[in-house]
Amino acid sequence: MTLLRAAMAVLLALSVAPGAAAQDITLTSHDGEVEVVGTLLGYDGEFYRVDTRFGELTVDGSGVTCDGPACPSLTDFVAEIRFSGSSVMAETLLPALVQGFATQEGLTVAPSQDGAVLALHHPDRQAPLARFTLGGSDTGQGFADLTGNMADIVLAQREIRPAEQELTREAGLGDLTQPRRSRVLALDAMVPVVAADNPVQQISAADLARVFAGGITNWAELGGPDAPIALNLSAAGSGLAQAVDDLLMKPAGVQLSGDITRHARNSDLVRAVAGDPFAIGIASLAETAGARALPLAGGCGHAVRATRQSVKTEDYPLTSPMFLYLPQRRLPRLARQFLAYTQSSAAQLVIRRAGFVDQSPETIRVGLQGDRLANAIATGGAEVGLDGLQRMIETLRPMTRLSLSFRFEPGSSRPDAQSRSNILQLAQALESGTLDVRKLSFVGFSDGVGGADANTRIALRRAQTVRNSVLAAVETSIPDSIEITAEGFGEAMPMACDDTEWGRKVNRRVEIWVR
Repeated sequence: MTLLRAAMAVLLALSVAPGAAAQDITLTSHDGEVEVVGTLLGYDGEFYRVDTRFGELTVDGSGVTCDGPACPSLTDFVAEIRFSGSSVMAETLLPALVQGFATQEGLTVAPSQDGAVLALHHPDRQAPLARFTLGGSDTGQGFADLTGNMADIVLAQREIRPAEQELTREAGLGDLTQPRRSRVLALDAMVPVVAADNPVQQISAADLARVFAGGITNWAELGGPDAPIALNLSAAGSGLAQAVDDLLMKPAGVQLSGDITRHARNSDLVRAVAGDPFAIGIASLAETAGARALPLAGGCGHAVRATRQSVKTEDYPLTSPMFLYLPQRRLPRLARQFLAYTQSSAAQLVIRRAGFVDQSPETIRVGLQGDRLANAIATGGAEVGLDGLQRMIETLRPMTRLSLSFRFEPGSSRPDAQSRSNILQLAQALESGTLDVRKLSFVGFSDGVGGADANTRIALRRAQTVRNSVLAAVETSIPDSIEITAEGFGEAMPMACDDTEWGRKVNRRVEIWVR
C-alpha cells in the first residue's frame, strides 16, 4: 500500500461519516478503496488541502479523482496566491516584483482595474497561470487574514507579535517565528521628514521621541523658529506606525502624543509635511520625495543619514525590515518559484528601483569610513587606549567591510530580525560560493557600559556566537580555502551615545570583514 493510501486508510477506516453528502468534495483513490470527504480549503495544482471530520488533510492529487461542486479544473488550473498586510508593500513593492518575475519567466501581467489582482498569462494558454491578489491594509490585518484562511502570505512591516504568534499556531499554521516561516523581502527605514524650507538640519533619536511624545512642542527647542510643531504619522494600525512605537518610542520609555495628524497613505503624509514649514513626520525612506529627510544625530558621534549602505548595515538606527510570513503548509508551485525569485540578484535590482533597500552584500573599504574611524579616536572610551585602537586598525586595514551586520534584541543575545535574515543569507553565500573571499572575519563591538576589558570579551563572544550560527545554517559545506576568524574590539568604535537604549543597541554589533 502506498504512503498516501496508508495515511488515508488510517484516517478513514471507520468509513465516511453520516451527512458527508453536505460536504463539497470527495477524493477517491484510483482503485476505489479509500475516500476522503470534506471541504476544499485549497488546491495548488498538485495537492488538495481538505478540511475533514478528522482535521485538515493534504492529499496528493496524482493518486485520487475529485468529485463535487468545488473540484478545481485540472486542465485550466489557476494558482491563487493571496497576499495581505502592509499597504506600502502591496501597492509598491509586490507589483514591481511580480512584474520582474513574469518577465523572467516569459509571462505577461494583466492587472485588474483597481490593481489589486495581478493575473499572470502564458502566451500558449488562454486561462491565466496564476492570480496574485494583493490585499493592502496593515500588518495586523494581514495576520488576521492568514489566521482566517483569507490569505496565504502576510506582508509585514514589523515582526509578528506574541498574540498573533499564538493565534496562528492555534490555527495550525505553525510557529511563524521559525527561520523558514519568515523572510526579509527588502529593507526600509523610518526617517524624520520636514518641509524643504525648515531650518533644522538634524535631530537626535532621543529628541525625535520626545517630539512625538509631546515633550518638545516648539521648534525653538530644536534650534528652529519660535513656532509650534505639527506632528504627522501614518494610520495607527499600520506597520510603519507600529514600528515607530517599537523602535523609537518604547526604547525611550515614552508614548505617542494624542495630538498627531494621522494619514492613511505614506504619500499623503509626505505631501502634508512638505506643504507645512512647521510640520514634522516619520515616513518610509522609499517615499520621501517632496519633503526633506533629517539625519539622526548622536551627541557622541556623527549624524547618520538613511542611505542604502547605512540601512543595510543597520548603522542607521531606525531600520525597518519588510517581512513575508509563510504558513506551515504547501503553496502552489508558481508561488514557490516566485518566492525563490525574490531572493535572486535580479529581484534585488527590482527592489532597489522600486525605492527600497535591497539585500545584496556590498563591500566598504576602510578608506571610505573616515568618519567612523575619526569618531572612534575622538569618542572612544578612555579605557580603550591607543594600543586597542592600533590593534583594531592594524587588523581591519587590509580588509573590506561587508554590508551584512548583526545586531541584537534589547537585553538579549538573540540577533534581531534583520540579523537573523542576514545569518541565512551569509550561510547561503558561503555555501554557493558566490562570496569570493580568502578570509572572512566576524568582528564584534560593544557599548561602553562596563570596563573595557570585559566589553572586549563580550564583543568577542558575540562574534563567535554569530560565526557559529552562520556555520550551523550552512547545509552542505564551505570551501577549505576560506579562513574564518572571530575578533572582538569592545567599545573601540562607537556609533552613538550610550545614554539611550537605541544608542547602546547601535553600538552592540558584529560586523563582517573580508579579504
